[in-house]
Amino acid sequence: MPNFANDPSRKSWLDIKKDSDFPIQNIPFGVFITKEDVITIGTRIGDYAIDMGALQQLGYFEGIELTDDMFMQDTLNDFISDGRKTWRLVRNRLSDIFLDSNATLRDNSKHKDVVIFKIEDVEMLLPVQIGDYTDFYSSKEHATNVGIMFRDPENALLPNWLHIPVGYHGRSSTVIPSGIPVHRPHGQTLPNGETQPVFGPSKLVDFELETAFITTDANLLGEPVSVADAEEAIFGMVLFNDWSARDIQKWEYVPLGPFLAKNFASSISPWIVTLDALEPFKCASPEQNPKPLPYLQQTGNHAYDINLQVAIQPENAVETVVSNSNFKYMYWTMSQQLAHHTINGCRVNSGDMMGSGTISGPTPDSFGSMLELSWGGKNPIQMNDGSERKFINDNDTVIIRGYCQNNDVRIGFGECSSKLLPALDLKF
Repeated sequence: MPNFANDPSRKSWLDIKKDSDFPIQNIPFGVFITKEDVITIGTRIGDYAIDMGALQQLGYFEGIELTDDMFMQDTLNDFISDGRKTWRLVRNRLSDIFLDSNATLRDNSKHKDVVIFKIEDVEMLLPVQIGDYTDFYSSKEHATNVGIMFRDPENALLPNWLHIPVGYHGRSSTVIPSGIPVHRPHGQTLPNGETQPVFGPSKLVDFELETAFITTDANLLGEPVSVADAEEAIFGMVLFNDWSARDIQKWEYVPLGPFLAKNFASSISPWIVTLDALEPFKCASPEQNPKPLPYLQQTGNHAYDINLQVAIQPENAVETVVSNSNFKYMYWTMSQQLAHHTINGCRVNSGDMMGSGTISGPTPDSFGSMLELSWGGKNPIQMNDGSERKFINDNDTVIIRGYCQNNDVRIGFGECSSKLLPALDLKF
């Protein structure tokens, strides 16, 4: 089926800034609530939120097989379950509706009043009901940096790392949309030189620069998804800040891995950018040596050239960009991650989320966490307001941005932004 929504020559009758993350070639999907307290599924073009529930009620999706209330729900799960053919039909239709030469909606002021909202007049919600959330550990540079810091620099990678996309199961209950603040978590830590743990707020709260992908109903229980078919089961991507408490993590992660240090909050950008929209930005992956086992082998381009940036904004101060990285650095691709996840027959459902793992590049300014950027606190980061950061301070806001760009078009994700609030005052 043609994917003509990607045509770079297309122009919209909506006013779109030249450097917008959301040109007519993007057409991401999300869920928002209007000033009238109406929750709807929508898309975004420029600085406008488009009410797809209203469009459906007005007949703009006629000819596409959809349930009557498909876009009048509070999650995208049912739409995602319909599969890639439906996603492409809807995205192409939206591209047509807002094409500069199409007067049907453009010249109907009554319809426009109920369909189009300024982005500042809506509140973005979590776009999917996330049944399960898995986090991978797929950046070779990140895994190497952590191995150097905490293990043997000569054997930074564990023996299995070059053979499998390492991952663990997280908590979907604490995945939150951009804009929701996060409290500094409490937990047990083991102070340096001590033999007994203490309890209190984490002192080493960190961000993790990640992306995440959202799946459709990928398989039945017991049936793996092949690496060749995996991309058909991926609806799209979001920016992802997988908050971490490094001191809690250090004490608890042996022998079963991260727990309380990683499940107190995980922030995502609210607009899901489809793989269809990202198709022009596919690129080669890093060379994999040794060659993976046959079920993980793939040919062609399966990485994506997504520019990523992290900024820290102290309260009442300007932000400081602390990292510039790229998703293309990831050693394991999304399709390899999904193939490995299901090779044992694990079922993957509509709305499930898979985190990439911290994305670090080859240079110090492209590292994807404060743990690496400050090298465990040994090299504080200088901020524009004159202060320093080893980790994240109370009332700092962490802002993640991401976009793809070529000579024809820019496709972006907007922002994933979250403020770290002080720890709650717990009484025992």
